[in-house]
Amino acid sequence: MDVIYGLIPGMLVLGLAAVAVLFWATRTGQYDDMDGDGRRILMDEDEEDGDPRRAPVMDADPELNPTESRRE
Repeated sequence: MDVIYGLIPGMLVLGLAAVAVLFWATRTGQYDDMDGDGRRILMDEDEEDGDPRRAPVMDADPELNPTESRRE
């Protein structure tokens, strides 16, 4: 039963640290572009056009790539 006197303050400190990290991440813009990294990893910038089997460029149509239109 004596352990609970150490666990309760420890959990409060961990909870406050988690809230502080959440506020830090929100203020620094960690959640601003949730789709951009997922799309950029699939795009190969070394190859220009030429391969017709390749997927069309996503930033040509703003409706297909809303993240690019938000940056402008």
